[in-house]
Amino acid sequence: MIELKTDMSLRSMREAGRVVASALAAVQDQAAPGVTPRELDRTARAVLAEAGAGSPFLDYRPSWAPVPFPAVVCVSVNDAIVHGIPDGRPLADGDLVSVDCGAILDGWVGDAAVSFTVGRARPEDSRLIDTAWEALEAGIAAARVGNRIGDIAHAIGRVCRSAGYGIPDGFGGHGVGRTMHEDPGVPNEGRPGRGAPLRHGMVLAIEPMLIAGGTDDHATAGDGWTIRTLDGSRAAHTEHTIAVTDDGPRILTAL
Repeated sequence: MIELKTDMSLRSMREAGRVVASALAAVQDQAAPGVTPRELDRTARAVLAEAGAGSPFLDYRPSWAPVPFPAVVCVSVNDAIVHGIPDGRPLADGDLVSVDCGAILDGWVGDAAVSFTVGRARPEDSRLIDTAWEALEAGIAAARVGNRIGDIAHAIGRVCRSAGYGIPDGFGGHGVGRTMHEDPGVPNEGRPGRGAPLRHGMVLAIEPMLIAGGTDDHATAGDGWTIRTLDGSRAAHTEHTIAVTDDGPRILTAL
């Protein structure tokens, strides 16, 4: 069931979104060759704690997961698409890093992700990351009252496919509210004019995931969480939580 949020709830969700944005900004500022993903997780934990926020990621365990997730951020490096567990391996110059973060504040959830390069960027990585942001912007622009979920999916997929990138099947965005995953699902590819109609008060996490190699193939790593490209090519992941309103889409997870 899709829950429509009140305007007061949207204001509360905006505050949760600010915490997420602050955590992601702090993590990106810290990321450098030699810094470990585990250190990035500690930084994000400190930002959440200072804001009085909890984490919807920490100890989260869906039915398919072998163990609860042990961190407040997912740090996915190079060929990792999403759900990377922060570890102690130092980041290297040129690594492509995607960081996903959530926050719970006053009972409301915010969820967002960024992709960036540590140190010197390879041109092909910069193009991949730029396209991921372009796909996110296209998806957000389609999140308007009167459109449907399929219009968001189509907008994202068109950007990704036109650039020659793969889209991991079975992964996409979702509704957000009192919990991190609510109805409806928001695919990263689809047909326009299909799916649930968009109405004022719907809150969605829109999150394109792109595979540089052009295939859609992926596999779960041995940790039971990290999703990697099957061909070893790099991946990028961007995400914002947005509100569908009568005045147009409103980004809740910006600074």
